[in-house]
Parts: sequence; structure tokens; C-alpha cells
Amino acid sequence: MNKTVNINLAGIFFHIDEDAYLKLQRYLEAIKRSFTDSQGRSEIIADIEARIAELFSERVKHEKQVIGNKEVDEVITIMGQPEDYLVDDEIFEDEPKTYQSRPSGRAKKLFRDTDNSYIGGVCSGLGHYLGIDTLWVRLLWILLALGSGGTFIFIYLLFWILVPEAVSTADKLTMTGEPVNISNIEKKIKDGFENVTDTISEKAKNVSDSVSDAAKNVDFQKQGNRLKSTSKSFFETIGDIIMFFLKVFAKFIGIMLIIVGAATLIGLIIGFFTVGATDLIHVPGFDFIDAANAANTPIWLVSLLMLFAIGIPFFFVFYLGLKILINNLKSIGNIAKFSLLGIWFIAIISLIVIGVKQASEHAFDASVNNKETLNITANDTLRVKMASNDAYKNNAYRSGNSVRLVYNDNDEKIIYSSDIRLIVRSTKDSLAYLKIEKSAEGSSYQQAKERAKNINYNYALIGNELLLDAFLTTAYENKFSDQEVELILYLPEGTTLYADDNTYSFHRNSSYHDDILDNGMEEHYLKIMQNEIKCLDCPDEEYKVRVNINDNDSHIKIDDNGLEIKAEGSNLKIDDEGVKAESETVRVNIDENGINITSEDKDTVEE
Repeated sequence: MNKTVNINLAGIFFHIDEDAYLKLQRYLEAIKRSFTDSQGRSEIIADIEARIAELFSERVKHEKQVIGNKEVDEVITIMGQPEDYLVDDEIFEDEPKTYQSRPSGRAKKLFRDTDNSYIGGVCSGLGHYLGIDTLWVRLLWILLALGSGGTFIFIYLLFWILVPEAVSTADKLTMTGEPVNISNIEKKIKDGFENVTDTISEKAKNVSDSVSDAAKNVDFQKQGNRLKSTSKSFFETIGDIIMFFLKVFAKFIGIMLIIVGAATLIGLIIGFFTVGATDLIHVPGFDFIDAANAANTPIWLVSLLMLFAIGIPFFFVFYLGLKILINNLKSIGNIAKFSLLGIWFIAIISLIVIGVKQASEHAFDASVNNKETLNITANDTLRVKMASNDAYKNNAYRSGNSVRLVYNDNDEKIIYSSDIRLIVRSTKDSLAYLKIEKSAEGSSYQQAKERAKNINYNYALIGNELLLDAFLTTAYENKFSDQEVELILYLPEGTTLYADDNTYSFHRNSSYHDDILDNGMEEHYLKIMQNEIKCLDCPDEEYKVRVNINDNDSHIKIDDNGLEIKAEGSNLKIDDEGVKAESETVRVNIDENGINITSEDKDTVEE
């Protein structure tokens, strides 16, 4: 059973075994004695203790762990024995002493070098870490900041916040890649003094002369054998090369993650202030977004939730890139991590709720119908034309996506749409009539029906000319709810219809709508028949089949079965079954059933 001692080393509290404590105490006292006459003795001792405390902290897994002789021996091995660094003639005797090589310390780490800084020491620290002159790093950063539109300014601020400052002598040595031991700590501190005594200079000269003398006595054969015995094998060298390229690739991935994360965060922040904040102050032009917001959710709230929902994952992408590049990057802490995770979950859940609410505003659709009788009989000629409003749009053209915000004559904001469908059908009634069907969507059937009722649509019958509005309007409060007007014009059989050319886009319907007015029949007098129309002034249709027998790939075959000509895009066959001719646009078939002519551009004719 061993006693434990509580010690405070460089401001850090440790539990240490009594035997280990005595060993550590003797070690520190020996170090103090070796620096009795050294300039900056107190600073050297303080930095050595801070380095020892740091090494102990790396080896302590939990707060109650007791430091033993093993940990103390490891620290002494790294730091070195005091006598190894005594700069005195007494260490040189007739026979040179052999010392074991000490570990070279830690790998180079990234710190902010505030001793050589203009702002935060980020560029100076990166210069040490990458082995590049600080001036070039600063110039490169300025160019990247200008070329990225300010992205690298944001990255610089994040480096300033997350990269630790090199405060202690151990940090400064690690920053430059020098081993953190007693010798380098002493050297680093002494380099900071401007006045160096003659005694230290004389001892340094003695050390230099002694090292030169020792070098003359080196057994080069023995050193060569040692070099050969410790050289790496071929496969180890290949492994090191592969590991080098893997590290370079990892650094490249880290840089890409930083750029992607930073660019996304900046874009989200700009988006929040341009969309969310402008909604608060009602900037003109953002009314369109509000009109599409059928659920009336505050735009700034949606923007903020989007910032958190997308920005937090990309913040961790950016942080991961920094972790790949910087080994000793300060952690943001578990509290911050779990707080960001909680905010992210809240943002995701809130966006789902808002999305469901927004979708529910289009869950139901309803329509209202009006039947308007027109004083048009079977012997009349009816002209149909679409009428536009120059204040809203100067041409009549149908578009399901043409939804805009406009102002009426009373300067009231209204919703404008050209989603108008025209259908022509025949009827056996004596008078024509127009069926107007208005439809809209809502969160309930009642709301959808109310929005459909609020659609404003007009027409006018002036003599035998029917003017149909090419647009609909509704109040701004009704929001964009897929408002649509369907016009079904029922004409008595025998009526003559003349459709204006501007009706083309409004009756471009599929067979589903049973529209007897086909596209391309505008500007013609059309006789209304039973479920069909007959053009009264259309030119006679001509059907031609051209078989190109001069084509190099043509094939002519004549035998007992008849004649067959095949060419590229056309062919002709005459046999006992009849005549079959085919070109790119026309197909003709003459057999016992009669004549059948089919054209891609025209109707089928049968006789």
C-alpha cells in the first residue's frame, strides 16, 4: 500500500504516488541547480514545469488516476537529464561520454504566432506549420480573400477563434517543430534576452570547440555500420511514400471541406438577411413570396430555420476540414456540440411541421359553376376572341405558370393569372351557352370553395362576337392557390364558328377534354356538326407518296408475286392483296376494303 500526494504543477492538479513524487522532486531540484547562474532562470523553470504538466495530462485517462514511476520515467526520458545540457568544462573528460539519443519531441502543430502578428497571428502560425515564409502566406491570403468575395475573411476569423495561441515556450517550440526538452526551452528563453553575458559566450565557444574535437575522434566505420543497420527496408520506404501521398490527399480533402462549408455558411447567412430580414421591413418585390405562403408562416422564421437546418451540418463539415488540417485544433466542447445538435433537431422538426401545414393548404380542391346563355342560334355565325388587359398584359396567351401580382384601378394589390382553358362542344339546344367553371385549392373543402368563389372572371357578347377575358384575378388575401377558369362553349348544331388566332393557346387541349376545336383551325369558318366540325373554307387536301428509286440504298424486286420497291424512308408494294405505299408523312393502303390514306399532319381519309 503506497501513499499518494496531491500536487499542483503549473496550475494543474495531479494525484501522484509518493515514490514517484520523490523522484519528480529530485529531478526538478536537479534542473533548478543546473540553471543556478542562467539568465532567465525563473522563466526556464516555469516553462519546464508547464511542459511536464502537459505530458502528465496526456497520460492521465481520468481525474482519479494516480501518476506512478512509469509516467515519471517517460517524462524524464522525453525532457532529458539535466546533466545532458550542462554547458561547463566539467562534462568533457579524457574519454567522451556516450549518451542515449532522446526522443525528438512532438510533431509540428498549428498555433497562432502572436509574437509576429499584424492581426491575430494566423498567417504567421500557418507559415511555421507549412514551412513557408510568413510574407508569402499573407500575400496569398489577401489574394484569396479578394478572389473569393470575402469567404477567406470569414475563414480567417474562424481560424482566429478555433486555433490556439502559442503562449508558453513549449507551444512556441512545438509550433516551429523543435523538440520540447530542457535544452530547447532554455535556448528559446535565452534567445529572448537582448544582452548576453561574456561568460555565456565563452562557454558556448568552449562547447563548440569541444564538439569539434569530439567530431575528429568519431569512428566513421562504426557510424557507417550503425547507419546501415538502422536504415529502412525497401518496403518500409514504399510504405512511407504511400503514407505521404495519403496525408497530402487527406489535407486536400480537408481544404475542400473548409471551402464548401464556409461558402455554404456565407450563402445561408446572406440568404437569411436578404430574404428573412427583408420580410421584416417589407422590402418591395418580396410580396410574391408572401403570396405563395398560403399557410401565412413568417418568412423570417422559415429563413432562420433553414439557416440552422442546413448551416449546422455544413458548420461541422467546415470543422471537420479544420480537424483534418490542424492536429491540435481546439474542441468547441461537448456543450456546444450537443446544443447545436438540439437546435438542428428543433429546426428540422419545425420545418417538417411548416411543410405539412403548407402542403395542407393545397390538400382540397373545389369548383363553382356558372351557366350563361348566349343569344346565338343554329343559323348564326359566332366569332370568338380572347381579350387582354393592357394594364396587366398586352397580349393574350395562356400559361399555367403565369401568376403575377398586379394593381387594379383602385391601386389594390391583386393576383393575376392567365390559366384559362377554352373548350368547344356541340349541343342540340336551340341557343348557345357558356359554362364557366372556377376552381381553387385550400386546406379544407370549404376554404377551397370560398377561394374559387372569389375568382373574378368576365366576358362580353357584342352582337355576334364573343369576347372572353384571357385572364382571371383574385384578391391578394386568397394567396396562390392554383386558381383556374375552364370555359366550355356549347354551340347548337349548324352554327358557324370563327375562332380568332389568339385563341390558339387557350384551346390546346388533349382528347380528355372532348374539344371539337382542334389547333390549326383558327381563322377559318367552321360548321358545327354532331360532336365534330367541318371546315367551310379550308383548301382541298392533297396526299402524295414519293418513292425515291434513285437512292443508292433503294431495292427493286419484280417477280410472280408483283412489284416491290424499297428505299430509305419510303416503299411501294403492289401484289394480289392490293397496293401499299408509304413515305415519311403519308401511308396509302388500297385493298378489298377500299382506300385508306393516313397522314401525320392531316386526318385519316377512308373511302
